[in-house]
Amino acid sequence: MEHPPVDFDDITEPLETRVATGLEKVSTALRSQAWRGAGQDGLTPTQGRLLALLLDEDAGVRLATLAEALGVSGPTTSDALGALIAKGHVERGSDLMDRRAAAFRLTDAGRAAAERSASWPDFLVDAVNTLAPDEKAQVYGALIKIIRSIQDAGAVSVQRMCVTCRFFQPNVRPDDPERPHVCGLVGAPFGDGHLRLECREHEQADDALREDLWRRYTARPGAFAT
Repeated sequence: MEHPPVDFDDITEPLETRVATGLEKVSTALRSQAWRGAGQDGLTPTQGRLLALLLDEDAGVRLATLAEALGVSGPTTSDALGALIAKGHVERGSDLMDRRAAAFRLTDAGRAAAERSASWPDFLVDAVNTLAPDEKAQVYGALIKIIRSIQDAGAVSVQRMCVTCRFFQPNVRPDDPERPHVCGLVGAPFGDGHLRLECREHEQADDALREDLWRRYTARPGAFAT
């Protein structure tokens, strides 16, 4: 039986829609894995994320900073911290920079739980490792663009990325394609593959500078090409 000719241009969703669908499926897998991993320690995914955020913060972190990093409200963060304190995973102390302010840090038990929670997305790392090096670079570059765009749209809280940091000096070393950028904070050159999505030293550039940084960063042909 012959079938009428089909024009796949007519029946295929736009590529951007299919990419968004793919990202949503990855997000679903991450949420599912987080619930399974959290359940093993008697935690919620939000509690697990809080532990992971506190893992390398020996000086402690304020509630407002944690809420911003999680992208949830202060009361929601406070409730999650209260549960972690009751479990003996987190302790409340004074901020080292301002003794009048409270800061939260891990206990020894919390550190062990945080290290376990940090391993929950390992299945995704394994999946990314199936990509060729140039494919990983292309995906990473695309993710930076996507995250920056949804941040600018106000859909997520400020992400501490190199490309939005006032210390970022993009493409100031045109004679070195491997390390064309400079981090003004430490005065060291680095390449596209070193760009961070989360840096504790990040300081948000103002709107004008952020746009200028992005223009200069994307002006170089072949970024993330290899």
